[in-house]
Amino acid sequence: MEDTGTVVAFWALAIITIGSAFMVAAVRNLIHAVVFLVLSFLGVAGLYITLSADFVGVVQILIYSGAIAILVIFAIVLTPQAGRDNAETSMRLPAVVLSGLVATMLGYASIDTNWSISDRPGFEETASAIGVALLDKYILPFEIAAALMLVAMLGAIIIVRDEGTEGAAED
Repeated sequence: MEDTGTVVAFWALAIITIGSAFMVAAVRNLIHAVVFLVLSFLGVAGLYITLSADFVGVVQILIYSGAIAILVIFAIVLTPQAGRDNAETSMRLPAVVLSGLVATMLGYASIDTNWSISDRPGFEETASAIGVALLDKYILPFEIAAALMLVAMLGAIIIVRDEGTEGAAED
């Protein structure tokens, strides 16, 4: 990471990621919090890409920025309107204390760590090797996981649909 453009991109993405992660906790509207969470996920993906972890960066975009964000949005939309605000809670002080302790520990670890990098070659491209492994050696676990996710998604739709039709039948 000696190229000036890469260093600037790394620090810009780090600031965006940390700022949007802070905004997730600071905003009162849950939909706005999800938007900031997606921005934070995209920032992390950009950090992975600047660190030459191309496959992990793409997976970060697909799984977290895509699937997890959509799942959170569905959960928010399917809850009653009264439960959508980010109301005050008695756990605010313990959360602030805990986050302060975590920030202190991270700060200490970052200052105490020896960040020198030895002379080693850069990372190799791994996406094609992982793709070949998933479609050759690990095809059965890959297909079982895909079928399991499909069944779980269909089950969630059926559960939500049954609750919605029961309420309509009672009216």
